[in-house]
Amino acid sequence: MNTLTPPTGTLIPADAPFSAAQEAWLAGFIAGIAAAGRQNAGAGDAPAATIDVLYGTQTGNAEFLAGELVTGARARGLGGTATALDDVTPERLAAMSHVLVVTSTYGEGEMPDNAMLFWEALQADTAPRLEGLTYAVLGLGDRGYDDFCQAAKLIDTRLEQLGATRLHDRVDCDVDFEEPAAEWTAAVLERLVAETGASPAAAKAPAPVTKRSQWNKRNPYRSRLAVNRLLSSPDSAKEIRHYEFDLGDSGITYEAGDALAVVPVNDAVLVGELLTHLGASGDEEAAQLLRTEREIRIPSKELIADLVERAPSSELAAVVAHGDRSDLDSWLWGRDILDLLRDAGPAAPDLAELLPFLRPLQARQYSISSSPLAHPDRIHLTVASVRYGTGQRTYEGVASTYLADRADSAVGVFVQPNASFGVPADDDAPMVMIGPGTGIAPFRGFLHERAARGAAGRNWLFFGDQHRATDFVYEDELDELRKRGVLTELDLAFSRDQAEKVYVQTRMRERSRELYAWLEEGAHLYVCGDASRMAKDVEAALLGVIAEQRGRGDDDAAEYLADLRRAKRYVRDVY
Repeated sequence: MNTLTPPTGTLIPADAPFSAAQEAWLAGFIAGIAAAGRQNAGAGDAPAATIDVLYGTQTGNAEFLAGELVTGARARGLGGTATALDDVTPERLAAMSHVLVVTSTYGEGEMPDNAMLFWEALQADTAPRLEGLTYAVLGLGDRGYDDFCQAAKLIDTRLEQLGATRLHDRVDCDVDFEEPAAEWTAAVLERLVAETGASPAAAKAPAPVTKRSQWNKRNPYRSRLAVNRLLSSPDSAKEIRHYEFDLGDSGITYEAGDALAVVPVNDAVLVGELLTHLGASGDEEAAQLLRTEREIRIPSKELIADLVERAPSSELAAVVAHGDRSDLDSWLWGRDILDLLRDAGPAAPDLAELLPFLRPLQARQYSISSSPLAHPDRIHLTVASVRYGTGQRTYEGVASTYLADRADSAVGVFVQPNASFGVPADDDAPMVMIGPGTGIAPFRGFLHERAARGAAGRNWLFFGDQHRATDFVYEDELDELRKRGVLTELDLAFSRDQAEKVYVQTRMRERSRELYAWLEEGAHLYVCGDASRMAKDVEAALLGVIAEQRGRGDDDAAEYLADLRRAKRYVRDVY
């Protein structure tokens, strides 16, 4: 990794809490602003080169970093624009000279939703050669997944295959991406300056910077949990709760469709069991560390590898030896780190040896289920408490049961904006929402938003769960919204209320003619919920509806859906 030294004579104090990479970036930014403010300094000069920053994002982080790249480029005398990957055709890409790609990875190594069409076109045999293109790629991901930063790796390799020249090595960032992303940004921009001969003296006004709240994962707002209410029936197989967080004097703003990140605290009982097993039950410093800073439920890949090496005769080692990832996933399901330590027996690591293998405890993101127009002083969440167990142990979701059982009046939270997932800007546009289970969360916010705006557009909700009697959350609210004319259509699918299971995609097929008619009339279609099965089944049903109604085959239906994606009329919030 390059060693970066900030320029001398900058306004950055010597004891400022920035890394060298961050100081270098800030120094260039400040120099650009100063140069732009001098009379006649570079007035009328064209930028040395235009940098196209392309981003693929699921939760907004890549889009934010893309904006910072554009700001940094313009401060250095370069032109810069940020564009979603799906808005770039291969032909447009071939006409670009300098491209920086920032992309997250979604699901199991898949492209984020706003990069899928770009990737399909880029990997096609008809993709143009790119010998005139210079590029660099930054990946955002989570090392806990096997296909860590796979989207970035695929794009990086494919651009090289098409003849483009790599400006700088790809960097793959883990969940704590800020530091490596800042270093990559500073290094890439300095290389571009050197290559193009750009100068801060020729800098134009910086690009508008996306304003971020002072509250973030390093500095969460301590919010009062004002409401914790059970939504599902006590007889339900699920436990779904409604939460309301008081924003107080935080200055936090949000939009319907954004997410709220909750900073959890581990269960003290589990922490105690873990420390007792490790022979460190009296270590209060370790107890505090494990409660608030380390992931103690889900084992990291590095811990699994270490335990296999330490205990080659363990049950875990036998499963790993088979070499089948699905077998390992099945074996790990329902087991946590304490189970794996017990499985390793006397060969298990002690506390000091274990700590390096425990990943940082991460905030959990939940779709906001309120509208700022209806509830400007609070943020609502709709969360299913995760609880399961075997005959010997009970297991609980880290954040969901923290909220349900242990959260006090000061819960760490911060907003994660999601600019691509919100109600239509056109209040007259129809809106179709598909959100079974807790997938209803953002759509409750959408409906309250449209009601508060007095939007005339029709609204159609597909909702379902297991049993109507126990799992119909927000039933009274939805009935009231129907009576007021806000909710035009409501299709329900309670899968276990009859012999044959019925899901939201079943209802979509039953109403295929009306659903297609809404799309033809300009409806925006939204999906929220489980990515592994529901979202895929819903998309398959949607393609079937389109193919049936158009009568032009599967390829035509796929292109119709792609057009909806391009128009930002088919968007998803899936997890």
